[in-house]
Amino acid sequence: MGDPAERPLTLLFVDDESSILSALRRLFRPFGYRILTAESGAAGLDVLAAEEVDLVVSDMRMPNMDGASFLREVRTRWPGAVRLLLTGYADIASTIEAINHGEIYRYISKPWDDDEIVRTVKDALERKRLERENQRLAELTARQNEQLKELNAGLEQKVAERTAALEQALGSLAAAHKELKRGFMGTVRVFSGLIELRGGRLAGHSRRVAELSRALARRLGLDDAELQDLLMAALLHDIGKIGLPDEVLDRPFNAMSATVRAEVMKHPATGQMVILGIDQLKGAALLIRHHHENFDGSGYPDRLVGMAIPLGARILTVVNDYDALQMGLLVNRTLTPAEAVAFIVDNGGKRYDPQVAHAFAAMVAEMLHDTIAEMPLRPADAKPGMVLTRDLLHKDGYLLLAKGHTLSSGVIEQLVKLETGENLTLTLFIRQEGK
Repeated sequence: MGDPAERPLTLLFVDDESSILSALRRLFRPFGYRILTAESGAAGLDVLAAEEVDLVVSDMRMPNMDGASFLREVRTRWPGAVRLLLTGYADIASTIEAINHGEIYRYISKPWDDDEIVRTVKDALERKRLERENQRLAELTARQNEQLKELNAGLEQKVAERTAALEQALGSLAAAHKELKRGFMGTVRVFSGLIELRGGRLAGHSRRVAELSRALARRLGLDDAELQDLLMAALLHDIGKIGLPDEVLDRPFNAMSATVRAEVMKHPATGQMVILGIDQLKGAALLIRHHHENFDGSGYPDRLVGMAIPLGARILTVVNDYDALQMGLLVNRTLTPAEAVAFIVDNGGKRYDPQVAHAFAAMVAEMLHDTIAEMPLRPADAKPGMVLTRDLLHKDGYLLLAKGHTLSSGVIEQLVKLETGENLTLTLFIRQEGK
C-alpha cells in the first residue's frame, strides 16, 4: 500500500445508474482525486479488494445489494475507508439502519447540491487525515515514552530535549482530539436535522430547545457531564418521530385522534433505541426516553413520578413544551412567550417539576425583559416593588389582590404562606420595569 501523502486520494462511487456515476466523475475530477466507479455493490467490493480506497460514496437503492448492506460489508472488511450514503427521503428507515450498522460518516440527499457534496467529501477526508494523524501522534508518544525510560539519569540535557518533544506531541494530540470531538458534534447535528429536513413547524425546534436547555441547566447547577448529556438529548429528542407522516408532525397533540396519539407517544422510546448503540450518547438516550414523563406520573412511556424522572429530562420537558406551545403543537392555538411561561408555571407540580418551572420562568423573564409587557411568576420568585397587571383571585373566586397593586415583602410572605397552607398554586402577572 502506498503512503497517502505520496499518492492522490482515491474515491469510489457506487451506483447502478451510469448517468449518476458520470455526473459524480465530472464533478470531482477537477479536484485532483483518483476516481473509481462500480455499478453494483458486488462490483464495488471487487474494486475495494483490488485498490486502496480512501472514501466510498454509495447509492441506497441498488438491486441485489442495497447501499446499507454494501456499506456494512465495507465497514467490516475495510474499516479505514470513509463511508457516505446517497439517499432520497423515501429511504429514511434504511438510512437510519446504514447509520447504525454501516457507521457512515454522513448521508447526502438526492438530488444533491454540488457545493454541499464536494464540501462533505472534503470534510470527510480531512476527518480521516486527522484520525490518521491522531494515530501517528499516539504511536510517536508511545515510542518517546519508551525512549525516556532508557535515558541515563545523568543526561539531563537529553532528557529535557525529549520532554520538550513529548509535550509538543501531546499538544498536537490534544488538538487532533478536539477536532474529532467537533466532528462528533457535527454528526449529532446531522441526526438532529433528520426530522427538521422535512420542514413544517419543527424547523429550528431542536436548536432552540438545546440552547434554552443548556442555559437552564447552568442556572440549576448541573455539572459538565450532565450538561453534555442534556445538550445531546435536546438536539436529538425528536429523532423518534422520523417515521411519522408529515401531517402528524404539524398537528397539535391535543387535536390528534386516540390512534394517532398512541403512535406519537411511542417516539421517546423509539428515539432512545435509535441512538442507544452509540456509547457517547447512552446518557442522552435515557433523557430522550423520559422527556415526556410528567411530574405527577401522568406522562409516558414509563409513568415515572417526581424525582424518579432524571433531572435532565425534567428540564427538557419544560423547555420542549415552552417551544411547542409557541408553535401550536401542544394545545390548539399558538401561545405568546408570556402565555407559554404562564402555562408552565400553572402546571408546576402536575406536568412539570415546580423547582424547574420556577427557575425557567425567572430565566425567561430576564431574557425577554425588553420584549414583553408582563411576566407570570410564583410568589416565591416575586420581589418587592413589582406591580400586578391582573387581578389575583383565590381558587374559590374571591379577590386577593387587585390589578395595579404594588407588592411589598410582607404581602409576598403572606402569599407564600397561603400557597403552603391551602396547597394552592398562585400565579402573579407582573408588569416589567419600564413597561
